[in-house]
Amino acid sequence: MAMDGKARSAKAAQKRIEFDEKELRHRCRLGTRQMLDELMAWNDIKEISEAVQNLIRNAHALGPTLSYQAMESPRHKVKISETVARMFRNESLAELRRDPGDQSFFPETRKG
Repeated sequence: MAMDGKARSAKAAQKRIEFDEKELRHRCRLGTRQMLDELMAWNDIKEISEAVQNLIRNAHALGPTLSYQAMESPRHKVKISETVARMFRNESLAELRRDPGDQSFFPETRKG
């Protein structure tokens, strides 16, 4: 005899408890989703959960050293140009001249 919906749900809930399953929810922007879609297409994977599990397992299999490359987040490098640094310095000095606060000295400006 086939199980009804309640019995199937109860059995599934019991398996989730037995295997200590945790539901992971994650939101991502379009670019990240497009990359995941490409990975799934390249590897003929239809389910997002399967793709994510495979990515986690494969990154873990690389070990602590190599997995760093797979897990590394691209970070933007901030480089302040000389022009911007000079403008910031000049504006800071001008502000100190306008309102020196409780300081008892004025910063010297260099000529040239």
